[in-house]
Amino acid sequence: MRRLLLVAAAAVALLGLGAPSEARTIRWSASGDPNTMDPHSQNLGTVTMILQQIYDPLITRDRQLGLAPGLATEWVQAEPNRWRFTLRQGVRFHGGEPFTAEDVVFSITRALQPTSNYGIFVDTIERAEAVDAHTVDIFTRVPDPILPNKIASVFMMSKSWSEANNATRPQNTRQREEMHTVRNTNGTGAFRLSVREADVRTVLVRNDDWWGWRVPEMGSGNVTEIVYRPIASDATRVAALLSGEIDFVLDPPLQDLNRLRAAQNMRVLEGPEVRTIFFAMDTHRPELQYSNVTGRNPFQDLRVRQALYHAIDINAINRAVMRGQSVVTGTLFPEQVNGYVREEDVRLPFDAARARTLLTEAGFPNGFEVTLDCPNNRYINDEAICQAVAAMWTRVAVRTRLNAMPLGPFFQKIQRDDSSVYLLGWGVPTLDALYSFQSLLRTRDGQPGNGIWNHGRYSNPRMDALIDRMVTESGEARAATIREALRLYREDVPHIPLHHQMIPWAMRGNVTIPHMANNQPYFRWMTVN
Repeated sequence: MRRLLLVAAAAVALLGLGAPSEARTIRWSASGDPNTMDPHSQNLGTVTMILQQIYDPLITRDRQLGLAPGLATEWVQAEPNRWRFTLRQGVRFHGGEPFTAEDVVFSITRALQPTSNYGIFVDTIERAEAVDAHTVDIFTRVPDPILPNKIASVFMMSKSWSEANNATRPQNTRQREEMHTVRNTNGTGAFRLSVREADVRTVLVRNDDWWGWRVPEMGSGNVTEIVYRPIASDATRVAALLSGEIDFVLDPPLQDLNRLRAAQNMRVLEGPEVRTIFFAMDTHRPELQYSNVTGRNPFQDLRVRQALYHAIDINAINRAVMRGQSVVTGTLFPEQVNGYVREEDVRLPFDAARARTLLTEAGFPNGFEVTLDCPNNRYINDEAICQAVAAMWTRVAVRTRLNAMPLGPFFQKIQRDDSSVYLLGWGVPTLDALYSFQSLLRTRDGQPGNGIWNHGRYSNPRMDALIDRMVTESGEARAATIREALRLYREDVPHIPLHHQMIPWAMRGNVTIPHMANNQPYFRWMTVN
């Protein structure tokens, strides 16, 4: 009898992990809204911040962004080109369908489709095969030592639900395609989608059946409802937080941080983000689309790229625009990323006179005109950064017109390669150098992941060879290859790096959540008192 009582008590305790004793609603805001709910369509932070509450990957991340069991409890590289994943049993999708190996095979195959923006995470995968209902083998074309880091970003979908809703391939956002997955979801995650009104509100409710509530290190929060409201205006977003209309703001404006710190019952969390802000240029077209130069593309000349770099007073941007809340850089990714080399993190110095000399040497003694495309609600002070740099470039005779726009049309524009020069921020979810090099600098050749965000279409055979070696190498050989690629990045100036973001989060005093370097709020760990 005593044993039965202990078992019953344990069962009650487990149920308690899944269902808090009282409702806890968190009202959350940021400047931008996701442009889709399709889990394999857009590899964007604004999309992931919602979808990672709803969908699970095979391998998840812990509070330190290390790898942890997700829908797979174990994984092993059984052979150089074969990984075996043992799946968690008893998991169901929000629609009630059991999660099985067939869903994994389907999800991997879907992420490999041409309309997927997740090819960078499955680029080496040849196929996935179900061994049995709870075992999957993933075969790679070449040995891939960092496959687990990539798989941690691929969400698992229900095969039957996708087939029933004509969603067996990802939404094509470039063509503004409308399909079921734009507004509907069916994951296995900690929260279910309840309401989706694009650019107005998104409501998620707690999934008490989520497997992670029974694994305290995976989910220990008490939030039962998440109400997300995009508020583009910085002033309005801060006012809503201070008035109590909003509980949590992901991107408080830097100019208001001191006021928020001093406010009663308010908390500001700060830390570095694994995200680098930079300018990319069209180095592909023989003639720029948005310039007054005819017959040639000035960005194909290294001296012009160097001139624009020299023209930027990065310390002024750090001081006046970022208010000290950035880490100035001359490289592709921050030190949290595997492969970072401090000796290669060196900027070209601010030197306006040198910039003018280089422009003259390149054949532009009177400069030229160009349009700079920039988001105005995606990164911290993004439009203000672009305004400052446009003025700096104009002062050295590169007369710069600023074209700032919300993140939705901005990403549609650059994903059509419809830009001469643009600002971009790049996070590294795999925490490995290959992700940045392959996505941003590899020549596009139709292979998944290669150049998927290389919208300036930079192409250098030497860089391509180094990136291809990173895919299969390991140990000291791989570290040497990454270092050589970072040196080439510094010398060839395919981008003009600016800084790594520092990210503040602001919230009511009764809200507790771990601050994450990937700038993703994990509400499964949030508590509201």
